[in-house]
Amino acid sequence: MIQLEPVSPWAMPEPLVMERSALPYPIGALPPSIQSAVSEVQGFVQAPFPLVAASALSAISVAVQGYVDVQRGDRLSGPCGLFMLTIADSGERKSSCDGYFFEAIKRYQAQQIEDAKPLMREYRAEHQSWEAIQRGVAAKIQQLAKSGKPADAENRRLIDIQEAEPLEPKIPNLLYADATPEALTFHLSKNWPVGGVVSSEAGIVFGSHGMNSESVMRNLATYNELWSGSDIKIDRRTSASFLLQGARLSMGLMVQESPLRSFFSKSGDLARGSGFLARFLIAWPESTQGTRLYKEAPISWPALSEFNQRIETILNEPTPIAECGGVEPKIMAFTGEAKALWVKFHDDVEAELLPSGELVDVKDIASKAADNVARLACLFHVFENGDASPIGKESIMQAGQIVHWHLQEAHRFIGEMVLSPEQSNAAKLDRWLVAYCDQRREAELPRRTIQQYVTPTNLRKGRTLDAALERLADANRLAIREDGRKSTVVINPHLLNEVNNGLS
Repeated sequence: MIQLEPVSPWAMPEPLVMERSALPYPIGALPPSIQSAVSEVQGFVQAPFPLVAASALSAISVAVQGYVDVQRGDRLSGPCGLFMLTIADSGERKSSCDGYFFEAIKRYQAQQIEDAKPLMREYRAEHQSWEAIQRGVAAKIQQLAKSGKPADAENRRLIDIQEAEPLEPKIPNLLYADATPEALTFHLSKNWPVGGVVSSEAGIVFGSHGMNSESVMRNLATYNELWSGSDIKIDRRTSASFLLQGARLSMGLMVQESPLRSFFSKSGDLARGSGFLARFLIAWPESTQGTRLYKEAPISWPALSEFNQRIETILNEPTPIAECGGVEPKIMAFTGEAKALWVKFHDDVEAELLPSGELVDVKDIASKAADNVARLACLFHVFENGDASPIGKESIMQAGQIVHWHLQEAHRFIGEMVLSPEQSNAAKLDRWLVAYCDQRREAELPRRTIQQYVTPTNLRKGRTLDAALERLADANRLAIREDGRKSTVVINPHLLNEVNNGLS
């Protein structure tokens, strides 16, 4: 590596990109019981706080969405389910977080399957009897046809028998990990109309055969319609077509940046142009890997236990299943004050979509922000207060802060999505170096330390790291001091809070 000694005094660092700093997650905006549970889990798991919060909100969304819709205007109502997307490295402990927050949902599913066993035995017996009767009538029709005799009565009887086929009992199956859009719509139609795609390795979702170049437009449209609660006509070539009505879907995904970039590359402009990405609340948190010192598990989890008890109480309410097989949720309206606050949020965001506005580069995502505020406010209100009263302004205020934070995260991530891999690597390394040195109140560190601990881990590869370091040195953001075989990276003090405060 070229030796680049720091200059004295240091010149101001050059910007790498249109830099947007990550804002702190607005933990204070979470309702008290959710905030306590998230803090309790995060304190032990030590995953990034936005990731932990997203897991909790996904669980609430899966549990609540089948019971209520949210009304934003006289003729404007729809689902309250959320699509959550966290961009993070493998190993950030999303699976652990999901294990805590989805405990009650998994327990509910298991109990429903157990309770339905007698019903399923009865159904299988009835269906075998029905099949036998159908075969008998069909055989008689065949005999009559061979002998040239009329079979009108038997034909009518066969039609009646087919119409009387016993229906398989619907047993709640709420969680999916890697179902293709085709399989998902089938299960929502034939099994249970409420579900959640929850995955800590969502590269499976974004990289599945269902997202290949031939089917990506159709499948993105399917996800969009499920988010909106629209009816979906599924035409099949090899089996019966069907109409999916009244389904409700949530998504709680974590994906690494690399497969997400690959997905956007393969889908071209479709992911954004179709509005698919716009429906997600996006988080791109800093990694906590390397800082998670060992902790003994708490003896008790009072806040988490209360959280899961509330989820269980909600799920034990009868699901409002309509004749079509979908759900017929109760409509939740706003109070007058809440509606006024929601309208203000909507209009404030809309004003930023002008050519001179701050959100002009993420118009697609910003256009769904008010809808997501309404959804999240509905979830907050029902989780905290039940569905007997209208949604109040406090829930709108809380949801507005959370959605605004996610909007800024989306803006930050989209800004780097357009960078080349080399520019992106340099930007990530720059953020990691500044955070690492700020935390330790230091202004330099050995190159060996960077190669051991930097995240994302692809930056630990020698050539990738060297290229990123030289790009940062060219931008006067650091210098590299060589001493024999030892390389030390020195950070421009203008980038460090501690140095600027005279602590170096």
